[in-house]
Amino acid sequence: MTGLADAPATGVVRIDPLAPSHPGRWEDDRVVVCHVDRGAVPVRLVAARPPERVTEHFEVHRQGARLLVLHRLRPDELDDDIAGLLAGELGGLVASAGDFERVFTGIVRSTISDPLTAWSTFYANSLAALRAPAHEVAPDVAPESSLAAFAPVHERALVEIRGRTVLDVGSCFGFLPLRLAQEGFDVVASDHTPGTMGLLGAVARRRGEAVRAIVADARALPVADGAVDTVTAVHLLEHLPPRETVGVLDEALRVARRRVVVAVPYEDEPEPVYGHLRTFDHAALHALGERSGRPFTVADDHGGWLVIEA
Repeated sequence: MTGLADAPATGVVRIDPLAPSHPGRWEDDRVVVCHVDRGAVPVRLVAARPPERVTEHFEVHRQGARLLVLHRLRPDELDDDIAGLLAGELGGLVASAGDFERVFTGIVRSTISDPLTAWSTFYANSLAALRAPAHEVAPDVAPESSLAAFAPVHERALVEIRGRTVLDVGSCFGFLPLRLAQEGFDVVASDHTPGTMGLLGAVARRRGEAVRAIVADARALPVADGAVDTVTAVHLLEHLPPRETVGVLDEALRVARRRVVVAVPYEDEPEPVYGHLRTFDHAALHALGERSGRPFTVADDHGGWLVIEA
């Protein structure tokens, strides 16, 4: 949901989120993330010169192309709002979607040593925030800005679904599929990234929730015609090149027996740190609906909604 599906909003796409790491530290060839209270900071990476940036939550050093990010986030602070902290406090330093994912992963993994426990804590905190009552968010607030802003998107998705079987396309971390499973839906989550789907499957099993996670290309879903009642694509299309949008919608319509539900953010410019490649507005969604040749509706509600009847 952070918009990291092709680059979560907001998930982890190019790395293994469950790979072993040192206590209090996660690293690869581009990024080192250390929890300063839980593991030893590699002194060789802290240059004699002052840090490049010090913020409320982070201190950042650089050695060549490698970033060292220090933090003191607590386990109860591990949730998807980390994305907003990174975008707000480290913008410019963590500018690419790949490095954004790495630092995001490093924060979760360096805060709790056991990988599955770390991510299970992250999921539990995020889902609790998404289900908290009385979210009062202005309709023009971008959903990527916080979990509170995204909660109404989940509520709207629940209202738009028809039937009991759902295929969610571009699931990223899979918060929506987990919520649907809690509500009694028979749900399959799909994303093109094996690491993210492996993580979702592992967390769902630990939580005892019946979500089947599959690796799938949204342009060629490994599912039979009319296999599910509803296909959802919530904050997926903004990650795709415009030329691929129609093909992805056609594939969703092939799989859906009753309805395809699409949600997108409204942005003036694509947000690169979340991996967004294009923008949408009401008119663009209406054009996609007309192109489908099916009955459809378009609505503006914390972004835009296109609902196409199959």
